Amino acid sequence: MRPQIKTELDIIQQLPDNIANQIAAGEVIQRPASAVKELLENAVDAGATEIRVIIGDAGKSLVQVIDNGSGMSETDARNAFERHATSKIRNIDDLFRIRTMGFRGEALASIAAVAQVQLKTKREIDESGTCVEIENSAVSSQEPVATLTGTSIAMKNLFFNVPARRNFLKSNAAEMRHILDEFVRVALAFPGIFFSVTSNGEQLFNLEKGTLKQRIIQLLGDNLNAKLVSVNERTAYLNIRGFVGKPEAAKKTRGDQYLFVNNRFIRSAYLNHAVMGAFQQMIPADSFPLYILFIDLDPAELDINVHPTKQEIKFQDEKIVYAFVQAAVKHALAQFSITPTLDFNLDPSIQQLDAVTKPFTEEQKRGLSDSSLFKTFTQKDQAHFIEGEDRSELRHWKEFFEPSSAETIDPTMTVMKQFPADAAEAELNLNISWSQEFIQVHHAFIVARTDKGFILINQQLAHERILYERYQEASEGKSIPSQKNLFPVTVQLAMQDAMLLSELLGDLRELGYDVEPFGKDAFIIQGTPADLQQANHKAALESILEQYKHYSSLKLSRREKLIRSLAWQDSIKPGAALAENEISRLLEDLFLCKHPNVSPGGRPTYVEYDVEYLTRLFEK
Repeated sequence: MRPQIKTELDIIQQLPDNIANQIAAGEVIQRPASAVKELLENAVDAGATEIRVIIGDAGKSLVQVIDNGSGMSETDARNAFERHATSKIRNIDDLFRIRTMGFRGEALASIAAVAQVQLKTKREIDESGTCVEIENSAVSSQEPVATLTGTSIAMKNLFFNVPARRNFLKSNAAEMRHILDEFVRVALAFPGIFFSVTSNGEQLFNLEKGTLKQRIIQLLGDNLNAKLVSVNERTAYLNIRGFVGKPEAAKKTRGDQYLFVNNRFIRSAYLNHAVMGAFQQMIPADSFPLYILFIDLDPAELDINVHPTKQEIKFQDEKIVYAFVQAAVKHALAQFSITPTLDFNLDPSIQQLDAVTKPFTEEQKRGLSDSSLFKTFTQKDQAHFIEGEDRSELRHWKEFFEPSSAETIDPTMTVMKQFPADAAEAELNLNISWSQEFIQVHHAFIVARTDKGFILINQQLAHERILYERYQEASEGKSIPSQKNLFPVTVQLAMQDAMLLSELLGDLRELGYDVEPFGKDAFIIQGTPADLQQANHKAALESILEQYKHYSSLKLSRREKLIRSLAWQDSIKPGAALAENEISRLLEDLFLCKHPNVSPGGRPTYVEYDVEYLTRLFEK
């Protein structure tokens, strides 16, 4: 019998270890910040009380983490770089009892696959330490070395062997902000550990051991000292501790929102909604509360092994955790009688809220304390008795992540007609009487008569359009003059914001903001656009940065994001009373714009109502 002849070559092959490691590294080490996170977590797990981070060239040339932890033996130092090598897992059951930060044994192997690594480590019982050097997943040398007890890992030249991945890294300022974001999360979770960060020889952080509140103020700013409310609730099922910000600490972005489960930073839209629900009607709908919350529960009740970065976890019973988080935050806000101090420079839309203008009464406190949801958690061993979905406060949680009815426009009330771009033609067609034929409604809208009916103008969106086109012209070469401040204003920012502002200084100067660095995290505001009247320059600058971060999720150029941020910040807000000449000037400037009918974000600046439509409204 003739042997069977293969007609095709075998095409499936096993990848070499170095290529397989580079592919796996892509899941764990996406940028320098990813390496910082993994190395910091390893240092914490080693029992360190002091951790120092040294950064070079925003992590592209150097990321070094030095700790005084337990150190490693000569054999462990070499084995630590093998894939799935870990000291924390012995059998499958250990996966469901994890209390350490790292556990899968992927971090060092992934780093060694895409960088040149030097490890120095020593245990307290050893006379000398070990130095291991690795490049492209291969050990190039291992020898004894004189070093202090603990571990020092230096990651050099990230992605040196994967240049395509290196090309996708952002600017140094952007990558450094990502590094600091990861650092802040770990430093918040462990206030009992000393941390320091040095970048290109300049010390950015030097955080002494202290309480959680002290660490929050060190990292997020001294201005939070009087704006934090303590949260501390304990039940048989789980405990929650930490702080939430008073309503006046709310911002336009989610930046200062930190949620930890068993000291591990996580992202959870579901639990974020629980906190948002507790602040309902206390802050504007487009604002986000500050919170730093720690949930402690039995590791068997959650699965942390569902995502390579370990920032997404799965709870055994999400409804219980949701209800407890919301009840604990509500209780804290009620217990501390939130009555924010009025700030005349505060956004008028915040000033008008009931939470600001009215005190939190004893009756309201009792109402919260008597709620079934709160009782569920204040009575011992009652954490599992959650009401059915038809009566529960958990229903409709997704509404927070869908457009509200206030953001949609009733089609029966939007007989929209684009005005001609030419101002003279627009005024001719509208026949607006600029003397007495307009009124301001609720200090937010303007009604102006036209020859066919009237238009309803949103004063803020209209002003945003005017400023946006003005700033756009300035960015194209026609700089806006700056008016020097009589008394220059100094503003101190959180380190991430200071780096962001440093990146924007050149563009801001063209747009009329004269801002100069004053130390590593402080700036002096020397001047502002000449035609703007800002009562609080410091608050205005901080607000511009918040709005810029708000646009970070959009695929816009840096300058476009900045122009939109400035237009929003400098625009007339709801609650501002306008004189007749101011209204007239606003309308004239609006219809001189190239696109007067839409805001920079695409929302209508006005709605037109014609007489025919108005007549139909009253017909039988």
